[in-house]
Amino acid sequence: MQRKTFGTTGIETTILGLGGMPLSIQGRPDRSEGIRVVHAALDAGMRLIDTADVYCLDDDDIGHNEALITEALASWSGDASEVLLCTKGGLTRPDGAWRTEGNAAHLKAACDRSLKALGVEQIAVYQFHAPDSDVPFAESIGALKDLRDAGKVAHVGLSNVSRAELDEANEIVPIVSVQNRCNPYDLRSFESGVVDRCEELGLAFLPYSPVGGGSGKGRVAEDPTLIDVGRAHDASPFEVALAWLLTTSDAMFPIPGASKVRSAESSARAADLELTEADVRRLDAHHGFRR
Repeated sequence: MQRKTFGTTGIETTILGLGGMPLSIQGRPDRSEGIRVVHAALDAGMRLIDTADVYCLDDDDIGHNEALITEALASWSGDASEVLLCTKGGLTRPDGAWRTEGNAAHLKAACDRSLKALGVEQIAVYQFHAPDSDVPFAESIGALKDLRDAGKVAHVGLSNVSRAELDEANEIVPIVSVQNRCNPYDLRSFESGVVDRCEELGLAFLPYSPVGGGSGKGRVAEDPTLIDVGRAHDASPFEVALAWLLTTSDAMFPIPGASKVRSAESSARAADLELTEADVRRLDAHHGFRR
């Protein structure tokens, strides 16, 4: 699988990674199967994994996905030191809901819990999960700067942010990545200039839900254009969607989620799917994307 440098970190990793969320939220597989999924992704060549403390069922289950990923890496037959592991803080899960919690005290405590769950002394990439409307954005980012200054975090990333928020954060602490929702049917990060700004600054852009997420996968599966292009390459519409997304920007590092071995293996195949120029033009037109 092709590799490239992850933003400005100087770390080389694969152009496509595994999103861990489906392994730990409602409907998740049992623990042994979840580990098999992570192993399948790694065996297929992925060396980038995205997780978060709140990939879990509720506040009593915080850290489930981080601990699962840690267990999977420890039991994998390959070299786990090659894997770039990114996690996030800044949300809570009261009774299974998703709530922002961006105050400095919460972020620092969340980082300490993630360090323990991941079994590391320093988190490679720690991402602010989402801005909190009740907390000044600069306060939240200042907490991440403190964590970086303390050596608990090597690099700082953002998630669910605007271009203006990216620029504001980058004035406080060097930002290396942005993780926003993005897929063939949700191009807001292009339209708002977030992806362009990542390119200008040399940052990594991690589109989450790159094949539509839990509610959008059916749309990809039934898209006649994706199906038709895939037929010519012996590829699924999901693989075509991921391969197309990779063509849209050099900053792209898609992180499709998976809860089944076959899904992880399929995503990995997408990284090596070579679309023709005609394919790309057709898909651009189909999705209303302008280069």
